[in-house]
Amino acid sequence: MEFLLIVLLLLAIIGLSNFINHFMPYIPVPLIQIALGVLLAALPVGIHVPMEPELFFILFIAPLLFYDGKNVPRQALWKLRKPILLLALGLVFLTVIVIGYLIHWLIPSIPLSASFALAAILSPTDVVAVGAISSRVKMPKTIMHVLEGEGLMNDASGLVAFKFAVAATVTGVFSLAEASWSFLLIAIGGFVGGAVLAFIIIRLKIFIRRLGMEDVTLHMLIQLLTPFTIFYVIEHFHLSGILSVVAAGIVHAIYRDREQSPNVQLQVVSKSTWTILIFILNGLVFLLLGLQIPSVSREIFESPLFNNFEVITYILIITAALLLLRFVWVFAGWWGGWLLKAEQLPKPSLRYISITTISGVRGAVTLAGAFTIPYFLANGDVFPERSLIIFIAAGVILVTLVLASIFLPIIAKTEKGNTENMREEMERKAILLSMDAAIRTMRELTTDENRGAAVSIISHYNQVRSHLVDISEEESARKKAVETETRLKALEVEIIYIEKLQSNEEIDRESLYLLEEHIHRMRVAVTNRLLYRGLFVGTIVKRGILNIASLFKSPKHNSIKARVEKTKKVAMLKMEMAQAAISYLRETMIPENEGINESIIGEYNEMIQKFNLVRKGADSSEYIREQRELRDKAFQAERDEIQSLYETGEVSMDIMRKIRRQINIREAYWMEENSVQSH
Repeated sequence: MEFLLIVLLLLAIIGLSNFINHFMPYIPVPLIQIALGVLLAALPVGIHVPMEPELFFILFIAPLLFYDGKNVPRQALWKLRKPILLLALGLVFLTVIVIGYLIHWLIPSIPLSASFALAAILSPTDVVAVGAISSRVKMPKTIMHVLEGEGLMNDASGLVAFKFAVAATVTGVFSLAEASWSFLLIAIGGFVGGAVLAFIIIRLKIFIRRLGMEDVTLHMLIQLLTPFTIFYVIEHFHLSGILSVVAAGIVHAIYRDREQSPNVQLQVVSKSTWTILIFILNGLVFLLLGLQIPSVSREIFESPLFNNFEVITYILIITAALLLLRFVWVFAGWWGGWLLKAEQLPKPSLRYISITTISGVRGAVTLAGAFTIPYFLANGDVFPERSLIIFIAAGVILVTLVLASIFLPIIAKTEKGNTENMREEMERKAILLSMDAAIRTMRELTTDENRGAAVSIISHYNQVRSHLVDISEEESARKKAVETETRLKALEVEIIYIEKLQSNEEIDRESLYLLEEHIHRMRVAVTNRLLYRGLFVGTIVKRGILNIASLFKSPKHNSIKARVEKTKKVAMLKMEMAQAAISYLRETMIPENEGINESIIGEYNEMIQKFNLVRKGADSSEYIREQRELRDKAFQAERDEIQSLYETGEVSMDIMRKIRRQINIREAYWMEENSVQSH
């Protein structure tokens, strides 16, 4: 019961951290969560969550890296493979050697092998922390892709180097040749093993589907268990579990992109589930980090063996050395790649190199790895300076997080763009992208049953979107002329259809008159909006007079029945006319007029849906229900896209919040209008 209460408390604190960030957006969420963790650990409530490194890796690191592997831009990473490998492999091993000797020189009580272990565990950058901090600034895409690729790869290289350094400290034996061979075996074996296991799991899911089991819950459960299973199996064979889940995520992403008949419902559920899960896991990682800091600090500060000022000085010197080494390595590698005509890289500048350097934030992997250091050596002696090593690791994590939080927005300020025009352009593009996401979702969810409602919503988005597209007045006038011409041609197709019915004597005079009146109103609506409004008002007045006159008559049952049948017949003919117009619009659709034709087709489909309800004598409740369900998913798709743009640094937090408010207002208006129609 106590453990359950602690878990619930931690989840509540994660929510609190986002609430605080809402009012203090200039402070990154990870720092707020670490601070809340420190505060919680300092309170005299007896809360203690022990750090179990093996459990931490499988419970947190495995699903986080699996998710990153699924969503990482593979093509961009492949193009940038050289700079990524230079950082993930070259810089890691250089850090182990240079920083290892520096630590041993600064603190002679830490043996050289243990110094290498500390340097190795400080070498990986935290892709989660980088993403959380960089979300507040507009990072250059190339740099962000390099940082993502580095974060995915250097965890494995840093942890392998760390394990060998710890083993050398414990046993007193080290062989460079054996370590190099083991590293290749562990890394390649982990990556290949993860890919193979992912392929087997995918084939299992396909086999289950072929048995007719399309249960979304079952497939989602398999998907959630995948990273934990693969990590555990690969680690059992002493290979790299971290690289295995990254490989598994990439394999799943490839399968998702190539799947011919994707289960749309599963995709929606999967995206929502993983979004919530990753949000919780990210928060727990930094909360647990904060919870560990007081106990680690207390052991150092209360010990008479350590001078507190000297220990803090060690942390600052080691952090400065890590950043300086990273700056030099990035500077040399970037200029070297540019001089060798590496077209994927932009021309290096001091600002870009500084952004890449400051973004080298250390995080959860560093602290979790430090806690795996054993308490005793092989001969029974105490592991030298274990507490100090853990404290330095925690200190470097905090300092790099704070430095990145302060200086990254300042350095990237010119990239962010502070002029009002640039801000408006950023907002306009974000709204367009959110609407594109809603349109894509509607197309994915369209079925034969809800086609009318779906196309109606798509048509509405296309109309709104057309007003946001940045085009000249001449282009706008040209598009308007093309739209008018297309509408008139569609009406001509309807007229030809009526004439065909008349020549074949398949329509009576009264129905012909009603249809011609309908065509006339539609033509006036296209060519003369002011006259159309007059006709519309006149029609309403005419209907009102007829309704009042009908109150003084006692219509016969037969006449009412005949009128209803006539209404149904005219509705059916209007449906057939609209279908003829849709066929014409689809036949004449080309890339240049696709948006206009789709918009007009959407209007025709909505008309067909309404006429069909009249023909069947049904009410519009079913159609409204379909629209409500699709509208909800469209609004959610907009929100998801805006959140994604914010997380990748495409928009700032204030723009994200402004667009979210606009979406909420539109949703509220639509719900109000919908509730009026349904009554």
